[in-house]
Amino acid sequence: MIVERKIKVVTEQHNINKPAAQEGYPMKEWTVELYILDQDGKERPARCFTKVTYNLHPSFANPIQTFNDPPFKCTNEGWGEFEMIIDMYTTEKGGKISIAHDLNFQQSEYENIHTVTFRNPSQALQQLLRETGPLPSDEERKQKKAVDGGSKKKRPYDIERMADGLTKLGEDDLLQVIQMIHDHKDDNTYIQNNLDAGEFSVDLYTLPDNLMKMLWEFLVKANVVS
Repeated sequence: MIVERKIKVVTEQHNINKPAAQEGYPMKEWTVELYILDQDGKERPARCFTKVTYNLHPSFANPIQTFNDPPFKCTNEGWGEFEMIIDMYTTEKGGKISIAHDLNFQQSEYENIHTVTFRNPSQALQQLLRETGPLPSDEERKQKKAVDGGSKKKRPYDIERMADGLTKLGEDDLLQVIQMIHDHKDDNTYIQNNLDAGEFSVDLYTLPDNLMKMLWEFLVKANVVS
């Protein structure tokens, strides 16, 4: 699954009453903040990121500055313009998204919007991303859920009871279920397999019907659904 979101970087700057470090260049105080935009283009806290690191010009005494809470406000003083790299981190393994930001003093306030990509986000990160708009699989899940809810008598399985039944399985049975899913999934199946953390998650609404039937029969034999 690939999810795109727009990130807004807001910069404010003004002159301060301090001796110029470089002749002809007044000292400035500047602030950079970071937001995520929802589907209506409104600013929202970028809670999808656990921390944001600003990589400033190496002439700064503290050129690498990290902030852990939205809007990840970074404030400094200086006289020169430069391009910084902003690293935005999620909880995913290798979950770092980087953008380049041009710090300049042409306006007292300006905004830059960047489109960023989240690849195969975990279920937890998906929930945070849903705060700013639907995910690519949401419409498909909604349609399948509606069909399942409207025709339970015609289908040999119940997805909600299936989800509940899976939580009741022992470790050996769960390993069989995971192998079954890997063997019979299709291109629309969404799974997240984090081997390092020992976590496996699957969106049941993206499983093909034949796999749904197989899983249901397995759960029935395991006496966790009826």
